[in-house]
Amino acid sequence: MTIITILIYLFFPVLIILFFQRSKIAQKVGTVMLAYFVGIVMALSGLFPMPNESTEMAKIQDWFMNITVPLAIPLMLFSCNFRLWTKSLPKTFKALVSGLVAIVVAVVVSFFLFKNSDIENLSDLSSLMVAIYTGGTMNFAAIGSALDIDPNTLTISLTFEMLITFPFIVFLIAGGYKVFRKILPFPDENLTVSISGKDLESNTFENYDGLFKRKNFLKLLGAFGLSLLFVLIGAGLSLLITGKLNELVVILTITTLGIVASFNKKIREIPKTFELGMFFILIFSIVVSSQFNIHNINTEVFTIFWFILVVMAIAIFLHYLMCRFFKVSGDLFTVAIVSMLCSPPFIPPVVGAMKNKKVLISGIVIGLIGYAIGTYLGILMSVILPSL
Repeated sequence: MTIITILIYLFFPVLIILFFQRSKIAQKVGTVMLAYFVGIVMALSGLFPMPNESTEMAKIQDWFMNITVPLAIPLMLFSCNFRLWTKSLPKTFKALVSGLVAIVVAVVVSFFLFKNSDIENLSDLSSLMVAIYTGGTMNFAAIGSALDIDPNTLTISLTFEMLITFPFIVFLIAGGYKVFRKILPFPDENLTVSISGKDLESNTFENYDGLFKRKNFLKLLGAFGLSLLFVLIGAGLSLLITGKLNELVVILTITTLGIVASFNKKIREIPKTFELGMFFILIFSIVVSSQFNIHNINTEVFTIFWFILVVMAIAIFLHYLMCRFFKVSGDLFTVAIVSMLCSPPFIPPVVGAMKNKKVLISGIVIGLIGYAIGTYLGILMSVILPSL
């Protein structure tokens, strides 16, 4: 059973990617949501022992969770062209900063509103919400690993977040963006950025065509080796600073090294590094969700749902108020929310629905910066909130 479980953890992400390539429904749902669905089905089937029922299974799951996220983060950052930030314009910067301020304020306010609730480790959950609103799943996984948050909490939190976010994205694509155009009736002036097609191509995300082809194998192997080197450097620094393997030190180290490496053109142009990183995120998602324990559902679980809903409602409202003050257009506000909340892969479908390519690069830039600083901001909140 242990061998079968390991094979499922490794093989199902491949099936999810293949399904994602061929199904429009899967493309709308997203690979991460599919991975969590697979993991939860595994947990509910009763065919696989829970970690508390099998010491060997618990060790395997811990090993997968501890290695997949550190390997994924540099790979996903390698393909990010942060030089686009130098080409962006003030309105893009204002939309980004407004979102960062909004989520921090929303989390702090919600933290005090729910401080006396039955939610355990409320500061950790608050940090997860900061991560979600600044970089989506990658930052969520990074914070979960860095703070060693209980897998059941991770699964429940991300499930509830997706239940709230997915209808919101469907609403936007189906025409909801027109509402933001009316309440933020400002022009998209000077948003078109002069950028080469090659640069734009390097910032397309979750395009898995060619991931498993031989021509990309050696280049991806080199990128994997570099990511592994960064993990080892992070582990070495952790041992040097703390005397033990500290996930927090490792995550911060590899995030920083991944950002620095992305400025090297040769590294940045290695094909499919983002998708290879996503492959490891999918493994992590299946492993975490396969530890879901339905017997742990209690009143605290429903309180978590209300906490997440309140955080997101306050954050989006504050983000809107600040964007109105800065006269950010409705379309730019839309891509800013989508990019920060769901990450850059969701930008092209939304831009396509709006038929406004002017905000495409701005949305990607906001998502990239969210990737870069979301982990730092989430960890900072985990330090500050308990002392408040």
